[in-house]
Amino acid sequence: MKYRRLGQSDLKVSEISLGSWLTFGVGVEADAARACIDKAFDVGINFIDTANIYGRGAAERFLGEALAGRPRDSYVLATKLYFPMTETDRGLSAAQVEKQLDASLQRLRTDHVDLYQCHRYDEETPLEETMQALTRAVESGKTRYIGFSEWPADKIRAAIEMAGVARFVSSQPQYSLLWREPEAEVIPLCAANGISQIVWSPLGQGVLTGKYDPDSPPPADSRANDPEMGGWMDRFMDRPILAAVQKLKPVAADAGLSLAQFALAWVLREPNVASAIIGASRPSQVVENAAASDATVDPALFAQAERIMAEALD
Repeated sequence: MKYRRLGQSDLKVSEISLGSWLTFGVGVEADAARACIDKAFDVGINFIDTANIYGRGAAERFLGEALAGRPRDSYVLATKLYFPMTETDRGLSAAQVEKQLDASLQRLRTDHVDLYQCHRYDEETPLEETMQALTRAVESGKTRYIGFSEWPADKIRAAIEMAGVARFVSSQPQYSLLWREPEAEVIPLCAANGISQIVWSPLGQGVLTGKYDPDSPPPADSRANDPEMGGWMDRFMDRPILAAVQKLKPVAADAGLSLAQFALAWVLREPNVASAIIGASRPSQVVENAAASDATVDPALFAQAERIMAEALD
């Protein structure tokens, strides 16, 4: 496992990180989830990402239990706030930053997180209020650093230009061979200002593993076939996209990689990406995906893959 510095922080995070959206505390049985965490540590993953909204606190509670026996300095822990936890608790107001951070720390059974992230931009709260609240969170020691997820470029720029507040060190966008939108504005802006990307859905919700046949229904045990977990996948399940993904398999084979490893290595080719978040329901998935960190791929193969996907996505 290789490690990269997270923005202008002193955190070094594994190139592959373990996420908990739709899995830990929710979609994956507890023993299997613990086995995934144990295997993650075995292969050198040190970065674990969660959010208060995942299972309405269930993912954080599970991680609090699963990580309780490990030295706190042996892993980098990140969580987020923004989405509704109750009918009245939502957003990035100063009151919510304080309340939700304290609640997350209690569920995670720790006195601090390494990274506290704004899960989306809050149009109903002045940016200055949010940034000042996040600054107080850093000064209190409850979080070491701050980040954001899926913020538009103009809001990122406004935060960067604000004086007297803590600086963002991370951005968490969706990014993959199927979704390259951050390349237009977010990645260049962040790269110029000491902010790294922590990528979610680098495998396109599992589509880039190649397990979905364009001419057959999704496997019974797959995410796409799960009413709760498959709702985010519709745009990637069109037949032309699934057919194009199948064409990527021989390209990945030429690189000596599985398709999942190739897709992760493609994301990691971008220097501004510090880590790619994977989800896992089995330890074997963790092992396979972690191997992408050590992959060396001819850039010509990446270019070939980009052309294949561009034709399908046009």
